[in-house]
Amino acid sequence: MIICCGEALIDMIPSTTVDGRNCFTPHAGGAVFNTAIALGRLGQETGFVTGLSQDLFGMQLSEALVESGVDCSHVIRSPLPTTLAFVQLTNGQARYTFYDENTAGRSLTPDQLPDLPDAAAALYFGGISLISEPCAEFYAALAEREAPRRLIMIDPNIRAAFVKDAARYRARLDRMVAVSDIVKVSDEDLDWIVPDAAGLEDKARRLCAAGPQVVIVTRGSEGASAILANGPVVNVPAERVAVVDTVGAGDTFNAGVLSKLAEDGLLSKSKRSEIDPAALTRALAHGARVAAVTVARAGANPPWAHEL
Repeated sequence: MIICCGEALIDMIPSTTVDGRNCFTPHAGGAVFNTAIALGRLGQETGFVTGLSQDLFGMQLSEALVESGVDCSHVIRSPLPTTLAFVQLTNGQARYTFYDENTAGRSLTPDQLPDLPDAAAALYFGGISLISEPCAEFYAALAEREAPRRLIMIDPNIRAAFVKDAARYRARLDRMVAVSDIVKVSDEDLDWIVPDAAGLEDKARRLCAAGPQVVIVTRGSEGASAILANGPVVNVPAERVAVVDTVGAGDTFNAGVLSKLAEDGLLSKSKRSEIDPAALTRALAHGARVAAVTVARAGANPPWAHEL
């Protein structure tokens, strides 16, 4: 089982009413939510750890998870409201405005850590849930507790404008990187984490030196690279498609990578050292394939296995 740990929220997507007026339509979303949905649709046994509201939007999120085969038994229910993210699309690129104060997801604290099943071989963390407190400390504590016996992957998906205390955020991110086995970043994320003039590979190797076995760097239409600690660099091109929008692209890429590593029997702590260039090439190529389907249609709508 792969357990995704992070935010579930409602993306308010721009649309038009039947009489031509601008409006927003609520879509279930969130970076980690999208990855969980994609994993479930790809046929992986998937669980989810998050704070989920009992309001109508929380019900919408729960229904979407169940419909995609995601186990919600470790979700922490709350009477607090659901986080809303209003989306602005410019040439298919998404920008977000979050309404996140005092919400079900953000209000998680480290004293609420759930017990996880022995079947959970890997945990995935990411998104704004690693920025917003107190939930960021909840997820950091969970990663640190579980790292000795489960494979940990994180994608910080850094939104610099959302970070209010950069020093505090960097310190917590350093803690999580140190206990991670796989770190995935965009090239922009990497520049934020390592803010100097060094090249992509050098920056990625510095992250590897902090603990991870693998650092994956996505470069948009230029594809993705994986840097092995003390090993070679793997490069995989992006698949060429007509892009509708990029909402959920990185999230579903992550699901594709995790899914292929799981299929190859490598997604566990004991198999970490066996993740080699050939396995990473397969995983990155699968991630690119899954993401290509998502960007070719509106919103974060990951493919089912049969669609591949």
